[in-house]
Amino acid sequence: MADSSDSVFIDMESISLGGKEYLVKTHHGTVSVAVFGDQDKPALITYPDLALNHISCFQGLFFCPEASSLLLHNFCIYHISPPGHEFGAPPICPDGFMPSVDDLADQIVEVLNFFGLGAVMCMGVIAGAYILTLFAMKYRQRVLGLILISPLCRAPSWTEWLLNKVMSNLLYFYGMCGVVKELLLKRYFSKEVRGNVQVPESDIVQACRRLLDERQSINIWQFLEAMNGEGLRKLHCRSLIFVGENSPFHSEALHMTSKLDRRYSALVEVQACGSMVTEEQPHAMLIPIEYFLTGYGLYRATLSVSPRSPLSPSCISPELLSPESMGLKLKPIKTRISLEV
Repeated sequence: MADSSDSVFIDMESISLGGKEYLVKTHHGTVSVAVFGDQDKPALITYPDLALNHISCFQGLFFCPEASSLLLHNFCIYHISPPGHEFGAPPICPDGFMPSVDDLADQIVEVLNFFGLGAVMCMGVIAGAYILTLFAMKYRQRVLGLILISPLCRAPSWTEWLLNKVMSNLLYFYGMCGVVKELLLKRYFSKEVRGNVQVPESDIVQACRRLLDERQSINIWQFLEAMNGEGLRKLHCRSLIFVGENSPFHSEALHMTSKLDRRYSALVEVQACGSMVTEEQPHAMLIPIEYFLTGYGLYRATLSVSPRSPLSPSCISPELLSPESMGLKLKPIKTRISLEV
C-alpha cells in the first residue's frame, strides 16, 4: 500500500451533517479525513481509538450544544481515520505494507500539508492519543496543544502485551468474534454502561457493538500490531489529559502527567467512567476544555469573541480548572525540568 510518489491526490464526497470526506494519498497509504466547519478557522484534528471512527469516538462530545458553542465556533474539525477504519473501508491485504506508528504520525503531517494547515490543536482517544502525542514529539512546531483522552504512553506490560497478542491472534484467525468484541468494549467503557444481567447495555455500547460488527477485522489487526511498540519520550507540549477512573489505562494517564511541566498541563479524572470519556461523560470535558482554550484566546460563541483570535497560548495553570465541577477530580502534576515520557 505504500506509494513512492511525492504527489498527494484527493477524492471528495459529501457525508452526513454537512461535512465532507477527503481521501488523501500519502507516502504510507491513503487516509480518510472528514472535515466539518469553516476551513478558514484554526484547525482541530482528531484521531480515534482502535476499531473506531470519528462518529463512534467523538459524536458524544461534538453533539453537546455547549461543545458546538466552544469547539465548532472556534475550529474547523478534521477527523483523521487510521488506515482501513473509514466508512465502507475494504479489507487491507495482510501481506501488504503495514505502517508503523511512526508512519501513522508522518501521515498526519502530510494531511496537514495537503490542507495548507500550520500548527493545529489535537484531540485523540487511547491509541489515537498515542499517535497524536508521537506526532507532537516528531513535529513540535505543528502542534499548538494536545487534548488527550485515556492516552497510552508506555510500552505494554507483560499482561497488556499478552492480552493484545491474544486479541491480535483472534482477529487474524477468527475475525471480529464475540471474545474480541467483549475485550474491545471493556477497553472503551466502564462496567456501569456495559450493563449486566440486571441492567441492559447503554445505547452508546449497543451502537459501538453494531459498529464492531461492520469492521474489517484484518484492518483492526494491522492497527493493533502497529500499537504494540515502545513507550513515548520527551514530550514538550501544552496538554490537557482526561481519564476515566475505571479506565484500564488510568495508570498510563497518571504516569504521563507525572512527567509533564505542571504549568502547561493538567490531568482530569472523571468519576464512574471508562476510557471513552467523550462518549460516556462528554459534559465533564467542557469546563476543563473551556479553560484550556482560554489560554489560546479562544472563547464560547456567546462571549462574542472572534474565533480567529491569535493562537499565542499563555501559561495554563491546573488551578484554573474547578475540581468540584461536574464530578471531576483534578490531580496536581509534578514538575520536572527534563521532560521524559
